[in-house]
Amino acid sequence: MTQPRMMFYHDGRHPLIYMYEPPMRKSEYESGIDELLGTPIDAVMFCLGDGRTVLHDTKVGELWGHNMDKWPHLIFHRAHRNAVALIKAGHDPLRIVCDRAHQHGLKIYPTLLVQQSAGERGEDTRCSDFWFDNRHLTIGVAGDLGDSRIGGMMDFKHKEVRDERFALIQETLERYDVDGFELQLNYFPAYFHPREVKRGREIMTSWIRKVYRAVKRSGRDRELAVRVPASVKGCMQLGLDLPAWIEAGIVDVLIGQTYAGPELQDQQADFRPLVRAARGTKTRVHAALHSHLDSDRLHESNIQMVRATACNYWQQGVDGLYLGHWFNNWPYGGDFYEKLRELPYPEVMAPRDKQYFVPTVTGRYTDPQADLEPGETMQLPVEMKRRRAQAIRFSISDDLRRWDRDGRVHEVLLRVRLLEVNERDRFRFRLNGTELPKALMRTINRMYQMSAPRYRVGGYWFIFKLDRDHWPRKGRNTLEVTMLHRDPEAVPPVVMRDVELETKYLMGRNYHRGEDPDLGEVDIATGA
Repeated sequence: MTQPRMMFYHDGRHPLIYMYEPPMRKSEYESGIDELLGTPIDAVMFCLGDGRTVLHDTKVGELWGHNMDKWPHLIFHRAHRNAVALIKAGHDPLRIVCDRAHQHGLKIYPTLLVQQSAGERGEDTRCSDFWFDNRHLTIGVAGDLGDSRIGGMMDFKHKEVRDERFALIQETLERYDVDGFELQLNYFPAYFHPREVKRGREIMTSWIRKVYRAVKRSGRDRELAVRVPASVKGCMQLGLDLPAWIEAGIVDVLIGQTYAGPELQDQQADFRPLVRAARGTKTRVHAALHSHLDSDRLHESNIQMVRATACNYWQQGVDGLYLGHWFNNWPYGGDFYEKLRELPYPEVMAPRDKQYFVPTVTGRYTDPQADLEPGETMQLPVEMKRRRAQAIRFSISDDLRRWDRDGRVHEVLLRVRLLEVNERDRFRFRLNGTELPKALMRTINRMYQMSAPRYRVGGYWFIFKLDRDHWPRKGRNTLEVTMLHRDPEAVPPVVMRDVELETKYLMGRNYHRGEDPDLGEVDIATGA
């Protein structure tokens, strides 16, 4: 069996069963696969509904919405009606995507959202009766976790919980023509009471072994893929003993993921501990790459950002990429396919424009720190103190000096946005220990603006057009910003919110970029 290098998560809902009016046609459901044909995607990771309930013809689990008479949520109602209509017409939704994927040479791995809490009957329209009826099996049943979010989730120390999950997995393996199975363990990642995590690691390892054996019994070449937080130490805090799984050889693919809750692109994600743990074993490591940005300027990341993220991940020695939560790009157009085309080829992306950034707060997620996986922290935003340097660390994959020898480097820009500053304030900027000259700097006043592409963020941009003597290096870089003088009449604290680096390249030595004013040329993308 050829091992997939490029995996694409299809949640089966947002760009599919939510979008079409009931009764949904078989050909409409097949579009979930058709839209990925002709791309570098090797395997589609297709989500089985909500996890507690599913959107296919299960005999051991529960169909999404089977326990609802009145619907407060009409999109979830539509999903139920579409699933029921397809099943009654003899078109099991999961079988549709399995058959269509194999018809066109794609592999298919059903994905189970393993954990979630239950809401109230009549309100939580996607919940199963098992979840509703077994609240005594939840992590917080003793009432000692207060209002903690994990209290209402199922406690995997209970055999009943593990058996209910396993039955759905086993049925999928036995009844459907699949190439593997994915456990999504980074969706509401909590499985044991905080005081019982150590014992929980052994329980979870035994359960993973049971799932792995079921996968292999159903087909020798079938694979078990498991999506987890990217931090090995963070996983241990949850009861997920990744080193034990790797040593026992009970996982084929470990998919490291950061910012899964806010689903934000994280160019600075560190997969190296996972890569080191799996080195020399049969377990492969894939890096989950999100498309969502949610900045004040862009909803989804542009191709320059996608390249930067992918190259940073490949540079860490991962075996493949896992494209998660790209459905915000739907309906897929030319820019979506352009992003996909280069992703498997870091050597192709190397001398092409990239845009790096350090994760920060966004419009929808004003405090993404609250949803980060264990073991992860955010550097930005950070409050500035007078005469105290604030260091921001970031990695890039570009070998600028190598491409400069070929005459390919066009421009390198460093951008820093500081909030609550004015023209009286003074700052010093150092990159890798070297002060950046003011002669390279342009300041842009965005203290107030009438409108913005998405939402308004004020402040000042400090933009450096870096010369060769001040270029960043391949790999780790450190930017230090020091507030030298603060307007004594200003009250709000100064905050560093954004750090971005842009590398621009020529197609060849002295080649034009389609935006050279001396030639009267116009950048097609911007109209400038």
